[in-house]
Amino acid sequence: MRLYDEVIHESLHLLETQSGKKLRTEAAGSWKDIGKESMILRSEMAYELGGDNLPAIGSQMLTADAALVSGDEIWLYGKDLPQIRKNTAFARLALVRVKEDIMGEGDALYNQIRRLEYTKYHMYPEGYMMRISAASEREMVRIGKDALRKGLDFEKIGNMFLRAYHKNPAVEAVKLIFLTMEDFPYRELERQVRKAEQITRAIDHILKDIAMNCQSCSLKQICDEVEGMRELHFGAVQAQ
Repeated sequence: MRLYDEVIHESLHLLETQSGKKLRTEAAGSWKDIGKESMILRSEMAYELGGDNLPAIGSQMLTADAALVSGDEIWLYGKDLPQIRKNTAFARLALVRVKEDIMGEGDALYNQIRRLEYTKYHMYPEGYMMRISAASEREMVRIGKDALRKGLDFEKIGNMFLRAYHKNPAVEAVKLIFLTMEDFPYRELERQVRKAEQITRAIDHILKDIAMNCQSCSLKQICDEVEGMRELHFGAVQAQ
């Protein structure tokens, strides 16, 4: 699973000069999962992460390299939820180390990637309403006033994500990164996130249309740039 490694390297490179805080894992107190979608009305919210058309990024990138994701970690760059007073820019990155033998090949591989990505749709933290738009590739979050009074912070949300990811047996470790910094190159991060999504779409495209004309394919640039993509393509051809 090398397909996303270059994108992970580029995304982490953006953080090298930034000061982040490592949050606790496991030892952190649990937070209530209300078990279903709920609405936080504007009158009930404290602010929105990614509101007012500010950057709102959510992404997952997979790897099998322990050098990139050595173990479960939660990192915060910027203010934590209790310190935020207004709508702010936001990004959440999930770098997931997986077991290649469980991820499988072909359709199984693509389905596993999407299944892991959909983890965010199956957790419902109290007072943390994710507003995800796949079409515009945005992940906004509405934060409830009452939840902040009860102690909601990124440490609790991060641990909920970790527990949710580890329900999948293919997951070995997850490095979660939350960003709320005002002065950060979000546009460049968006470019990397968009490339990660293009890689996932290219995998699906290859599997659905093995007899494609590569010269006319809109995803040719991704296949040319990403290490392992051509091997996946030709491996799929040989399997026919």
